[in-house]
Amino acid sequence: MKRLFDIVVAGTGLAVFSPLLLIVGALIWLQDFGSPFYRGERVGQRGRPFRMLKFRSMVARADRTGVRSTAGDDRRITRVGHVVRRLKLDELAQLWNVLKGEMSLVGPRPNVPTEVALYSQAERGLLEVRPGITDFASIVFSDESEILRGSKDPDRDYNLLIRPWKSRLGLHYVDMRSMQLDVRLILLTALAAVTRARALRALQQLLLRTGAPPEVVRAAGRSERLRPTLPPGVAEADWEKHLTYV
Repeated sequence: MKRLFDIVVAGTGLAVFSPLLLIVGALIWLQDFGSPFYRGERVGQRGRPFRMLKFRSMVARADRTGVRSTAGDDRRITRVGHVVRRLKLDELAQLWNVLKGEMSLVGPRPNVPTEVALYSQAERGLLEVRPGITDFASIVFSDESEILRGSKDPDRDYNLLIRPWKSRLGLHYVDMRSMQLDVRLILLTALAAVTRARALRALQQLLLRTGAPPEVVRAAGRSERLRPTLPPGVAEADWEKHLTYV
């Protein structure tokens, strides 16, 4: 049922949004006459690699700089790219990955191989399901680039501040996944585009009803300052050693 739901919604979405997709693609192409698409290597279900499609929001070959995390003030982001990222239009292209079966509408966001290599044994549970366009963490950390704004080392700060909670939220989804939960998360994603504050409150209630740990529910509200935290399954004694590979 989940796969059928993905196919129907992704196919319909590509048809309905095709005029918008053409306009976005044309605007990106006109700014530097480069491909409007970025095909980034990601790790999918059971560790299978695939190429995730996104509308390009950065200068051509930006991935060759070696920086994986993107701050809001990253100089690699183009003028059109700032708009594309703010409105989340870059993610619409991933409906094609959903249609191909590489991704799902709902599931933990796919990560690059170098980040997956850092996963603890617990975090590898995120690879049990198809990665998705949205999930709990996508709503909670929709402002990820703003969190990293001004960071001197975005990759390290991502692993200290964001990854620990993203992983916990993703693992909670894997444990509690259902069609009903998928529909609710899609609706909350749409609500977050209109009013993020209401979406976060509703998401906290959903986490409570599905039995999420109190600290995860509290962090999902984003009312407190993010502090360095251990990812699930990473021992404190190994944390500094772990960060040397970031």
